[in-house]
Amino acid sequence: MGGYSSSLDDILEEDMHHWYTNSYVDQVFFTFDMDGDGYIDFVEYIAAISLLLKGEVNQKLKWYFKLFDQDGNGKIDKDEMETIFKAIQDITRIYDIPPEEIVNLIYERVDVHGEGELTLEEFISGAKEHDDIMEMLGKMMDLTHVLQIIINGQKRTSE
Repeated sequence: MGGYSSSLDDILEEDMHHWYTNSYVDQVFFTFDMDGDGYIDFVEYIAAISLLLKGEVNQKLKWYFKLFDQDGNGKIDKDEMETIFKAIQDITRIYDIPPEEIVNLIYERVDVHGEGELTLEEFISGAKEHDDIMEMLGKMMDLTHVLQIIINGQKRTSE
């Protein structure tokens, strides 16, 4: 069939990349669309940029929590957190630590009641109590690498 060939693994990998990336982008959009009208207006945009660049630790942790809490039930389960970490790794193409390991590490230290879900309070206090978790969250949620990927991609396509 023409000169094209692709293995099933390549196709599945590409599909998974798009699925995780799209779910992450959708979730980021949802967290910044504060009034839920389906648009990010100027005020929401400025608030988002301000939070990411100059936000206090508690503000950033609340935003991270909202990003992870995909179903909006006020708790983060392991699947929700893993989905976001997979999406971030797919976007950045940095796969240093498998998302399952990251999530298990966080839950071992932060899920004090062993319920398999984190409340906002557990998430914030747990992250603040463990410097390595806080550092990892900061690195994973730093969107500047995403901007670099976008800029580099635009340079390649415009040359």
